[in-house]
Amino acid sequence: MASVLDPTGASWNPLYRTAGVAGLLFVLCGITALTIYAVAPPPISGGEATLRFIAEHTVSYIVLQVLWLVPALFGLVVFVGLFVALFTSSPVMSVLGLTVGGASFIALLAVPVTSQGTLSLVFLSDRFTAASPAEQATFSAAAEALVAENNTPSIAGVVTPLGILLISLAMVRGGLPHWVGWLGVVTGALGLAGEALRFAMPAIYAVYGPLLWAWFAIVGVVLLRLPARRIAPPQRRCG
Repeated sequence: MASVLDPTGASWNPLYRTAGVAGLLFVLCGITALTIYAVAPPPISGGEATLRFIAEHTVSYIVLQVLWLVPALFGLVVFVGLFVALFTSSPVMSVLGLTVGGASFIALLAVPVTSQGTLSLVFLSDRFTAASPAEQATFSAAAEALVAENNTPSIAGVVTPLGILLISLAMVRGGLPHWVGWLGVVTGALGLAGEALRFAMPAIYAVYGPLLWAWFAIVGVVLLRLPARRIAPPQRRCG
C-alpha cells in the first residue's frame, strides 16, 4: 500500500483535481473581471469621482472587486497542489514556493485591496450619496486615501510572482513538465519587474498579466491530468 505521504498515491488525486479546477477558475475570474473593467473602468484617481462612479455602477463594481479577490483562494489551492506533487523531487524549493506564494494570497484575502479598488469604497459611496454637501468632503477624503493605497504597489503584488518563480524552479527539477516550469520562471521574473516598475514601465506589467493567466491555466490542466498520469501502467519493453 502506498504511503499517504507519497505524492504519487491515489489518496492525493482529489487534491490534484481540485487544484486543477482552481487554476482554471483563477483564469476565468481574471478574464471576466477584465471584461467588466473594459466596459466600465473605475476612475484611477479622485475620491469624489470614484464615489460617484460607484454610486452609478454599484453592482458591476462589487462584482469586479469580488472577481479580483476570489482568485487569491484559487491560487492558494493551486500552490498547495503543486507543493504536494513536487515535494519529493524538490523539497526546499517547493516549501519556499508554497510559503512565499501562499503568504501573498493570504495577505490579499486578509487586506482586500486590489489595484482596481476595494469593497470598502462601496460603503463610503453609500454614505457619500446620503450625506449633505458639507459632509461629503469627509467621505471624499477617506476615499482619496483608499484610492492612493490602490495605486501603490502592494507587498502581496510583489510577493506573488516571487512565489511563482520559486515553485516553478521546483517544477523544473520535478516530475511535472519542465517547460511549464520554465514558463513560470519567466512569468515570475517579469512579474517582479512589472510590479516594481508598474507605473514607470507599464508595458512590462501588460506582458506579465497574460503570462500569469497562461501559467495558471496550463498548471491547472497539468494537475487535472496528473492522477491519470500517476496511475498509468508502465510501458513494457520488447526484448
